[in-house]
Amino acid sequence: MKKIFLLWLFLGMLHTAFSQTITVRDKESGEPLQQVTLISHDPRAFTTTNSKGQADITAFRGSQNIEIRTLGHKTLYRSYRELQLEGFKIQMDPSVVNMDELVISATRWSQASSDVPARITTITRREVSLQNPQTAADLLEVSGQVFVQKSQQGGGSPMIRGFATNRLLYTVDGVRMNTAIFRGGNIQNVISLDPFAIEKTEVLFGPGSVIYGSDALGGVMSFKTLVPGFSLDDKPLVSGKGVIRYASANNEKTAHFDANVGWKKWAMVTSISSNDYGNLKMGSHGPDDYLKPYYVMRIDSLDQVVENKNPKVQKPSGYSQINMMQKVRFSPNEEWDFQYGFHYSETSEYGRYDRHLRMRDGHPRYGEWSYGPQKWMMNNLSILHRGNNRLYDRLSIRLAQQYFEESRISRNFNSPNRETRLEEVDAYSANFDFNKSTSDRNTLMYGVEYVLNEVTSSGTDENINTGKTQPGPARYPQSNWASYGVYVSNQLELSKKTQLQAGARYNQFVLDADFDTTFYPFPFTEARLNKGALTGNIGLTHRPDRSWVLKMNVSTAFRSPNVDDVGKVFDSEPGAVVVPNPDLKAEYSYNLDLGMAKIIGENVRFDLNAYYTVLDHALVRREYTLNGMDSIMYDGVMSRVQAIQNAAVAHIYGFWAGLEFKLPAGFEFSSDFNYQKGTEELDDGTKSPTRHAPPWFGVSRLKYRTGKLNMQFYAQYSGERKHEDMPEEEKGKTEIYAKDANGNTYSPSWYTINFKAMYQLGEMFAISAGLENLTDQRYRPYSSGISAPGRNFIISMQMRF
Repeated sequence: MKKIFLLWLFLGMLHTAFSQTITVRDKESGEPLQQVTLISHDPRAFTTTNSKGQADITAFRGSQNIEIRTLGHKTLYRSYRELQLEGFKIQMDPSVVNMDELVISATRWSQASSDVPARITTITRREVSLQNPQTAADLLEVSGQVFVQKSQQGGGSPMIRGFATNRLLYTVDGVRMNTAIFRGGNIQNVISLDPFAIEKTEVLFGPGSVIYGSDALGGVMSFKTLVPGFSLDDKPLVSGKGVIRYASANNEKTAHFDANVGWKKWAMVTSISSNDYGNLKMGSHGPDDYLKPYYVMRIDSLDQVVENKNPKVQKPSGYSQINMMQKVRFSPNEEWDFQYGFHYSETSEYGRYDRHLRMRDGHPRYGEWSYGPQKWMMNNLSILHRGNNRLYDRLSIRLAQQYFEESRISRNFNSPNRETRLEEVDAYSANFDFNKSTSDRNTLMYGVEYVLNEVTSSGTDENINTGKTQPGPARYPQSNWASYGVYVSNQLELSKKTQLQAGARYNQFVLDADFDTTFYPFPFTEARLNKGALTGNIGLTHRPDRSWVLKMNVSTAFRSPNVDDVGKVFDSEPGAVVVPNPDLKAEYSYNLDLGMAKIIGENVRFDLNAYYTVLDHALVRREYTLNGMDSIMYDGVMSRVQAIQNAAVAHIYGFWAGLEFKLPAGFEFSSDFNYQKGTEELDDGTKSPTRHAPPWFGVSRLKYRTGKLNMQFYAQYSGERKHEDMPEEEKGKTEIYAKDANGNTYSPSWYTINFKAMYQLGEMFAISAGLENLTDQRYRPYSSGISAPGRNFIISMQMRF
């Protein structure tokens, strides 16, 4: 036994003696750079730096070309010998014109963005620290390329390329977040994610079904959370940060703490955040239609309309939230890497503000309308194996279990009957992804996926005067939704300048739903779907030289009907009720992308991307009949019967233009402009603008960075949507839109001027502050049910260790 112990001690000392650590720092500030990627193709090696900017590059010995990349800095190319001559200490120059950032959302494997035919944008932790987004929905807006709709403050429904809600896909650490009850109406599931716990966000624009399956019609939002970092020496690596923040527009009070403890083979990270948001205050200069002169209070067992002393304060809109994350990582050797992650998020009850704006017979429609606590929990085990065998060079396994809970609580004005509808989803998934380099010029990626959603839905009706409760109609049937997919994707280097990437996926989706006819006389008691979908993509990237990238991508995607499509009963608008339709099939999108990026000199980068998409067999809400009746009594109102149907074709086109310009003396300028337009068929064969194609929008930023100071002065803006250009289904929503000179609904144009700054106080402390909407504009982003914040002062203190 003593000999074995001495042998292990000798081997450990031998590894330490021959291991080599590199340290990477920012050239201007001298700060260590985290998550810098180092890649070698011969020998095959990959690693990233930890919170101290350090990485073990022992596996890179002998390499003639090591690529060193991180977003916002110039890519470096070094041989191992050159790094040795530099003392394994390098500095990276900040740069806004780099085209070689690493992305993972295109194929689930790291690739240079210039090699990917699809367009991808990245949001870094540094930008998030400066901008201080309150929610993950606000984080997506930081990109300037994602439009976010909000029905209430506790919300955020991204719109990408004319698609939204269940036609976009969310992933967290590679795990699908979409569930079988993601609806076509606006959703707010993204707020379950904690911006403080997100290490990197990528947005893939356009179809992503080959890799991700159903729902990835318009884009994929990929969130990578904090990864536990190992120590590279005998001392434990201990790092983390604490943040406190205040914002004036909603009296936000936020606190966050995360800590990483790492040894050579084990590491763990803990993260916790607490947010408290008061009622949101809108701006002073804008349409009076948005003001809220009243709110409803329950006084002496009666709902009473109470004067809102400050009509700019939107009551009720406040809520609170808590997020927790725990990760454990184990890497016994260079070949295996195990990670377990636990995530939990819960909000308080929060009012659906747009429903509190509805009127009926001269009185507020509702005495109560709120979402119950939104809960999300995920257990995720990921395993990475570097095999270098005949089947794969790298294997990634992700096994996940998620739990979702959401509820709706409503009561008509001065009615004693409170309706509560509770939905729970247990989601299970397994992904096996393989990566194999079959030659120096060809890489094969393939995998299989299994997803199961178990949906439980219940209804409770309560008389608030007597306290008596009884069962009520459920929002959904009791259902199971499953997906089985297999895909293959291949990247071929046609020449030193041209890459070809092509892939295909076959997906089988199965839905079993059992309907309760106690409350509604459905002419059926069950629905069964078992159908398949085939999708593919092919794309080219061409680099005439290091300053040019040209891209073309042709792709298809699909969305299978889910439980929300097949089985939901809800009031879509006043006087209309949507009922189940068990006879649905998948909708398909067909997309063409053309893109280019050009670096002029060393200081200017210009990007342009254009696209055209056709959505066929679109699942849309249309007039319907139930037992031969075109209208039924619902919630005390005779309502037209509607259902989701494969009844339309939609055409969507648009472009994005981006400009980045490095100016002298530490200044930079950047601008993003997005234009999209879509039309869809109506019942009578006429055309209407698509609901989720917002007016043009963008952001322009003037940045200044020197040493420990980082500042931004920027403008956000969006165009007008005139009444005649509004989607037909939006024109009648008088409660959320402004009125034009003719009294018709429309969405006015808007802009905000904003300033943000962050200063590093020594090695441990930083302070950031901002003033958003300096001119106190009163505006409401297109399709939103709540006005955006007015003038908003933000201050945040951060401590790192």
